[in-house]
Amino acid sequence: MLDVRRLRILQHLAAYGTIAATAEALHLTPPAVSQHLTALRKEAGTPVVERRGRTLRLTPAGELLVAHAEIILAELTAAESALAALHAGRRGIVRIAAFPSAARALVAPLWQRLLDPEAGPAPSLRLSVREPDEALDELRKRAADLALVHSYTVLPRDFPAACEHTLLMEEPVLLALHPRQAAALDLAAGRPADLSRLSDLPWLTPGPETSCYEMIQRACGAAGFVPDVRAHSSDFSVLTTLVAAGAGAALVPRMALPENTADLSLHPLARPISRTVFTVSRAGTGKRPDLRHVLDLLHAPGGLPGTGTPPIR
Repeated sequence: MLDVRRLRILQHLAAYGTIAATAEALHLTPPAVSQHLTALRKEAGTPVVERRGRTLRLTPAGELLVAHAEIILAELTAAESALAALHAGRRGIVRIAAFPSAARALVAPLWQRLLDPEAGPAPSLRLSVREPDEALDELRKRAADLALVHSYTVLPRDFPAACEHTLLMEEPVLLALHPRQAAALDLAAGRPADLSRLSDLPWLTPGPETSCYEMIQRACGAAGFVPDVRAHSSDFSVLTTLVAAGAGAALVPRMALPENTADLSLHPLARPISRTVFTVSRAGTGKRPDLRHVLDLLHAPGGLPGTGTPPIR
């Protein structure tokens, strides 16, 4: 019979890639991990890992076991969550990995709500600010309980098979210009903009390692040009400040805009692009009382300020 503990170790090895990293994640010694993998090979009757250079790779049998382990461990997690729910307690720690604008616009007001003494018992939050791919990796490696991630209409996102994702909100991507540049293009504030008319402008974008950068590349490519990028920053507040200084144009999701947009001319796109925000948790953990409480607050209609859609000014 297969040992569930060893299946969990194999699952972690698939995520972390090395025995040393797996041992550290599970608070075991490397020799102990090796012994469990040897025992699992005997239980399975076939090798489950093979060495490739300095790392271990799953064999086809190992990949099959990990796929089943995801289901088995998710069910065990759901059972543990159900038992915790019997105690009707909401205290605990919820670790959130969120992209920067979600951390500012969604997690900050959530934190404030949870600290309200009139709200009763509430979980404690831990936050790590991560780009979506990194947030999902933390979730997969069990370093986070909840990930806030996004996708774009021009850049769909795949989710890990062993996770549950729920749409939280959808927002438009807006063109931000200096008012002088907008006037030169005969674009009144709030008027839809055709990106093909902006091919000669300098552009300000997030770093090439981000999905937001790829979104801008695809949007401009669909408009028939490659953007002339003059500045990179993964902080949209830096980009919008540069736009206000006349340094160039930027595409900015609505939630990433600063509170004061008086120095910007904002425009929806003639060929709209939207950003969709999701909450993602490992399968079975959504029934945990503390995590369920956080999810309910995030998904409550009008529950948090960041999920609103203020008008374009």
